[in-house]
Parts: sequence; C-alpha cells; structure tokens
Amino acid sequence: MLALILPALGILVAFQIVPILIGANASFRSWSLFNPQKTFVGLANYRRILTDPLFYGTVLPNTFLFMLASVSGGLVAGLGLATLINRRFRGQRLVRTAILLPLMVPPVVAAIMITWMFNDQFGIANVILEALGVEPVAWLVSRWTSLAIVIGTDIWLWTPWFTILILAALQTLPVEPHEAARIDGAGPWQVFRNITLPLLRPVLMVCITIRTIDAFRVFDIVWTITKGGPARSTEVFSIYAYKQAFVYLNFDLGAAASMIGAGIIMVVGGVLYKALSYVVEVSR
Repeated sequence: MLALILPALGILVAFQIVPILIGANASFRSWSLFNPQKTFVGLANYRRILTDPLFYGTVLPNTFLFMLASVSGGLVAGLGLATLINRRFRGQRLVRTAILLPLMVPPVVAAIMITWMFNDQFGIANVILEALGVEPVAWLVSRWTSLAIVIGTDIWLWTPWFTILILAALQTLPVEPHEAARIDGAGPWQVFRNITLPLLRPVLMVCITIRTIDAFRVFDIVWTITKGGPARSTEVFSIYAYKQAFVYLNFDLGAAASMIGAGIIMVVGGVLYKALSYVVEVSR
C-alpha cells in the first residue's frame, strides 16, 4: 500500500509542501529583486502588509464583497434554475443544455468577451443604452461599476455549477413529504420553503463551502477585466499578492501577503466546515 501512495506523496511534497515552505521562508526575510539580501526580518513584512491602507481599506473589503456577492448570487440563481428545470416541460433538454453552456467557456475567454461588451467606445452595452436614449457609461473607469461587472461575470460562469448540483439533489429527494404537504393544503411556496429547502440544506452547505473557498482565490476574471484598476480600486487578495511579488518585485511582501491570505481562508474554511458538520448532523 505504501508503495502505491509514494508517487502521489512525492508529487504532493515537491509541488505543494516545498513551495509553501519556500514562500513561508521568504515572508520572514528582506527579499527584493533589486536588493536580494535575504536578511531575516521577523514579522516586519507582515506588519507592512497589515498596516497598508490599500490592504485593509480596499483589498480585504473587495475580496469579501466578491465572495459574498458571487456565492450568494450564484446560489440563488442556481437554486431558481434547478427548481424550474426539475419540472417536466417541452424543450426541457434544450433548456438544460443552454443553461450549462457557460461551464464550457474558459473564464479568461468569458472575461475578454465581457470586457469588449462593456467597452465605453464600441461595447454593445453602450450601443443598447444609446438606442434607448440613455447617455453611454464608462463602465470600467469606476470602482463600483467595474466590481459589479466582475461579480456578474463570475455569477454567470458559476451558476450552472450550482444548478447541476442542486438539480441532482432535487431529483433524489423523497416524494412522500411533498405529497403529504400538498394533501394538507400547502401551496407551492410553502412546500418549497418548509419541505424542499430544509431537505436541500446539506447540499447547499457543501456548495457554499466549496465556492467560498474558491471565490477567495479568484484571479483570472479580475485580472483580465480590470487588472485591479482603476487606480487599484478593484484589487482582490490574489491580485494584491501577485502585484507585490511579480510587478513590484517585492518577493518578501508577496510571500507575506500570501501567508496572510492562507491564514484567512483557513479560518473561513474551518468556520464553514463546522457549520456544514452541524447542518448535516441536524438533518439526520
């Protein structure tokens, strides 16, 4: 058995454990490409990151806003679509295929497409506004419109993922509680709120846990659409750490930012895992 897991263990150590240890070591040293002394400086890099106004005033709020809006938006949209297509109707297969199409689009391709759509010179969004008699909007030069576009793109890309998982769960639910509730005179909304939703709770918690952890490390969509701009106002955690390390060439600060991010996501993941365990235990 040990011989079977050794190759996988070797790959894990080489490509996961060793890079993490190198990054942790760099976060405690003065390590810039312009002055690579690699002097041990203790927690100085962590203090610089945590006292950076851009970090706690923009990066952290943007990251948590993105997580909250993206996960909740995708969850609500996926739950609604799964509930709709769980019923029998003509063209059901065609609708299911159309809903799943965003899953086939690479995130970078989708982000480039969205960038063109909201271009203030030739984007289709401003063409529609002008046709309606509304002044065109410079979408990507404002923090909030840029963030809204990024979050909307992420919701569009991830809604099919929520839909598939929730639809699979819906099709395995027992029919007896639903039939008993209808016989007792419960309406569709009451059946959904009091029967369907509680039965779906464990699956919804799994979706929320996985997506929250994934949303925290988002990079490709934000980088392709805004690159953290305008004026670094849409930077999220991964963009901030990337710029520190590979744009400003401060490897020590980039490593420290990554370690702080790892700590935050471990805490968030631990809380969500506890909540998931509680929900599953209550549902038994």
